[in-house]
Amino acid sequence: MPEGPEIRRAADTLVNAIEGDTLTNVWFAFPALKPYEHQLVGQKIDEIETRGKALLTHFSNGLSMYSHNQLYGVWKVVKSGERPETKRELRVALESRKQGILLYSASDIEVAPRDVILQHPFLQRIGPDVLNPSLTWQSVRERLLSKGFRQRQLGGMLLDQAFLAGLGNYLRAEILWDAMLLPSHKPSGLTEDALTALAKSLLAIPRLSYHTRGEANPAHHHGALFRFHVFAKEGQPCERCGTEIVKCALSSRPFFYCPGCQR
Repeated sequence: MPEGPEIRRAADTLVNAIEGDTLTNVWFAFPALKPYEHQLVGQKIDEIETRGKALLTHFSNGLSMYSHNQLYGVWKVVKSGERPETKRELRVALESRKQGILLYSASDIEVAPRDVILQHPFLQRIGPDVLNPSLTWQSVRERLLSKGFRQRQLGGMLLDQAFLAGLGNYLRAEILWDAMLLPSHKPSGLTEDALTALAKSLLAIPRLSYHTRGEANPAHHHGALFRFHVFAKEGQPCERCGTEIVKCALSSRPFFYCPGCQR
């Protein structure tokens, strides 16, 4: 499943393609959404935002669309009227005179007035978005020690969107490696320094992934480009201590860590 940084980069692409343009064609695959097609033609997309792994599209007439890519959903930007050859099922088409954005394979899609969409059950149960620039490491540190999370093991908690929205499996592994912690720890048992290091990693790693993943310019961000240090690197030496990286199963997902420097 795409994680927060990937969803945000996808949203950025959609914004650049169509935000502010007048919609000339709107199509939904699901019968329950068909009545909204004519209501949205002639409207503009005012804003496209993400909340964790959900994407919200806000229209100029006060309607909004909630969509969640889940495991297989993907957005594509195309020339207006174009339909790429694919085995995926088209779910949504939003097109202006020049360009269109198409959502394939996703099934979790709703359209309603903005205030209703903002009360969507998924949005109500997720925690703060790790990519929200107003979220500070101090607030994350407080959240780690809050009643609902202080006694939970990090390995499972970092996949729980109720803790912090946008985290996922590769981020879990890289955050814990960066903080030099094993997933069996609970926040309540960490030292003050370890808590601070974890809180900072919980924001720094996803944000670095969003801004720089896939880039190859070593001068960008003073060379601090995102890359995998442990994820999918089983059997390779840890670049920090040289110990062989181990793969195991954790919360029914593959997990990668260094038994030498993660303690």
